[in-house]
Amino acid sequence: MGNGFGQIKTQFYEHREPFQLAGGDTLPEFRLAYQTYGEINAAKDNVVLLFHALSGSQHAAGTNTDPEGVFGPLWTSECHQGWWDEFIGPGRAVDTDRFCVICVNYLGGCYGSTGPASLDPRSGQPYGAQFPQVSASDIVDSQLALLDHLGIDRLHAVIGNSVGGLLALNLATRYPDRVAIVIPVATAIEVSHLQHILILEQILAIENDPHFRGGDYYEGESPDRGLALARMISHKTFISLSTIQRRARREVVRPEDQLSWFKIESPLESYMLHQGNKFVTRFDANTYVRILDVWQKFDLLQQTGADDYTAVFQRCRHQKYLVFSISSDVCFYPDQQRELVNELQAAEVPNMYITVHSSKGHDSFLLEPDLYTPHINYTLNGV
Repeated sequence: MGNGFGQIKTQFYEHREPFQLAGGDTLPEFRLAYQTYGEINAAKDNVVLLFHALSGSQHAAGTNTDPEGVFGPLWTSECHQGWWDEFIGPGRAVDTDRFCVICVNYLGGCYGSTGPASLDPRSGQPYGAQFPQVSASDIVDSQLALLDHLGIDRLHAVIGNSVGGLLALNLATRYPDRVAIVIPVATAIEVSHLQHILILEQILAIENDPHFRGGDYYEGESPDRGLALARMISHKTFISLSTIQRRARREVVRPEDQLSWFKIESPLESYMLHQGNKFVTRFDANTYVRILDVWQKFDLLQQTGADDYTAVFQRCRHQKYLVFSISSDVCFYPDQQRELVNELQAAEVPNMYITVHSSKGHDSFLLEPDLYTPHINYTLNGV
C-alpha cells in the first residue's frame, strides 16, 4: 500500500550570512536541501526531524525523479524512491496525519546542500579541497537554522538512523529544550575502535586514488576506484554475511579494466565489485570523505562540554528515549546501544530499549518496517 505522497519536491533553505564552523573556519553562506511530509500544525509542535544515514539524502519518502535536473547525474534511479518510504505516511511508523517529518541533506552533502562540489561564491569555482571540515555540531546547527527559519522552536521528536543517530544525540544533548522525544536507531555514544579502523581504511582508499588530487578533481577524472573500494569496505558491515551470500548472483562478471593479475572467479567477489561500482554513479567522493570524518571525529563529551556521560544526559531528564538495537548488526554492534541505555539509566532519563531480532544486519532499519513501527508509533503518540 502506498503512502500517497507521489512526486515529492525538494525545497531549499538559503542561509545568506557567514556561518561559523566548530573547527574555526567560516562558510560565507550555505544552502540546505530538504523535504517535508505531512503538515506543520498551527502550534508548530508536531515536527519530527529525521537524520539520514551515511550515504542517504533528504529524500526519505515518496518519489522524486528530479525532473528539473537539480541534483545532476548523481541522482540515479536508485535515489528515486524515498529511503524510509515504508516508515513515513498515514498510519505508518511516523504517521503524517499527525506529524510533519522534515529530512535534510547534510551540510557537506551532494544532493542539493552546500558541499565540496558546490561553487564557492568567492571564486565561482567548486570548493573541492577548500571546503572546510564539518563536524556533527555544524550539521546540527545548520539544520537548527532551518528550523528557526520555519518558526519551529521545539521538535516533537528527532529520529536518527546509524550515523544519523549520532547527530540526533548531538542535537538532543546540546539543545535539550528543543526536543521532547529522541529515537536513536542502531547507533552509539562513542565511535568504536573497529569503526575507527574501518573509517580510516575507507578514507585511505579514496585519498590514495591518484584521481582524487586532494579533492580537486571536478575538472578531470573522478576517483571512482577509490570510492568503489571504500564502499566495498563499508558494505560488508551494513548487511549480514548471509544476506550477501543470498544476493550474490550465480553468474560471475569479470571487469576487464579493474584488475590485471587477479581474476574474479566467484559470485561473491563479483557481487562486492558490483556494489562498489554502482555506488560511484550516485555519490561524490569528497562528500563521502567529509561525512566519514564527521563520524570519525564524533565526540559527545567534547561537543557538549561535559566531563562525563551522566552530566551529558542529566540535562535530558525531561526527554523520552526509544533506543533500537539490531541483533545481527556488525556496523554498530548491539553492545554500543546497551552502553547508551546504561548511561540514560544512570542519569535517570526515561527510556525504552528494543532489540530487533533480524537476520538482515545493520540495514534492517531500512528494510523491515514491521519490526519498528509499533514501538515508534507508541512512543511518538504518547500512549
